Amino acid sequence: MLKGKKIVLGITGSIAAYKSCLIIRQLIKQGAEVQVVITPSGKEFITPITLSALTQKPVISDFFSQRDGTWHSHVDLGLWADAMLIAPCTAATLGKMCHGIADNMLVTTYLSMKAPVFIAPAMDLDMYKHPSTLDNIELLKRRGNHIIEAGNGFLASGLEGKGRMEEPENIVAFLDQFFDNKAVTTQDLEGKNVLITAGPTYEKIDPVRFIGNYSSGKMGFALAEECFRRGANVTLVTGPVHLTCSEGINRIDIESCEQMYEASMKAFPTADAAILCAAVADFKPRNFSETKIKREKKDELQIDLQPTHDIAAALGQLKKSQQRIVAFALETNDEEANASAKLVKKNADFIVLNSTRNAGTTFQSDDNQITIISKGGKKEYEKKCKHLVACDIINELASIL
Repeated sequence: MLKGKKIVLGITGSIAAYKSCLIIRQLIKQGAEVQVVITPSGKEFITPITLSALTQKPVISDFFSQRDGTWHSHVDLGLWADAMLIAPCTAATLGKMCHGIADNMLVTTYLSMKAPVFIAPAMDLDMYKHPSTLDNIELLKRRGNHIIEAGNGFLASGLEGKGRMEEPENIVAFLDQFFDNKAVTTQDLEGKNVLITAGPTYEKIDPVRFIGNYSSGKMGFALAEECFRRGANVTLVTGPVHLTCSEGINRIDIESCEQMYEASMKAFPTADAAILCAAVADFKPRNFSETKIKREKKDELQIDLQPTHDIAAALGQLKKSQQRIVAFALETNDEEANASAKLVKKNADFIVLNSTRNAGTTFQSDDNQITIISKGGKKEYEKKCKHLVACDIINELASIL
């Protein structure tokens, strides 16, 4: 969907500027036309000659191209482009964009841009964590800019990966998805109430130990952000994860399955849809030790387990005709058979199936590869970033709401 698209690529003074070459190559490979606008600091990290060789266009950096008064029109660039991508975007440029400080050609072009703007921040962790930077990112989001952060597209996991620029292939994939179906900007869920569960649950053995799993919550948070951007009122019930979400999302932090069950049962009656993405522990210790269990050389520890609540099945029993339920199935074998059985057992409208046998997906990964299984059949998708997977899942949900 990038064929024939005109892309203004803004490059700022970051060590990640070398990755802009990879972005250009992938954009051109997909048929896009690329015009580079670079800041003076950006030229300290990569030369205009290299960029011009890749784009087959002169690189724009200064307001005036010659001393005879010939100048570059930022207004014309704003009208010419189908999209503007700023990658990498430093903290300094973020601040200038927020406050209209047009002291270079890149920011001037941004202020004149009529097309959608995509921003891939790049800086060290301390700069990223500073309240000024976080405030600027949130302000740019509210103004309709699309922030592509490392880890989950719009999201990053806790402090892991924060600040670093998202990988070039993921940035290009995001643009491709945007032009493919406009999923990022549509408001097809406006006014809908969506309940989403995310992350793991921890089932306590004693004050310092628990039964849990490797879920990072990235998929659930990507789904929450996607629903929120598309106009939904989102309630996110999340287990213990190191993730942030948009302020407008109603986030409920829990630890155990029992707590997630209670929060979900409370929220579901007023929900139009429930997306049950959490990796809920299926069992919990029958007995909890109030003090730390000591290890003795001759002793063996035996923990008796009992089932936890089946949250998806419980909501499925309460489900009304106008409500929709999306359940997840993470399998290690007999994937489709197990997912089809869960579709019936949970009274779900469709199952999102993924497998541990697909390398580089599922737990802790930034990517996922899914199959959507419903009574009408199955749809298989390629491996992609979880924020793009979220677009696919919510497109499917929106079609039946």
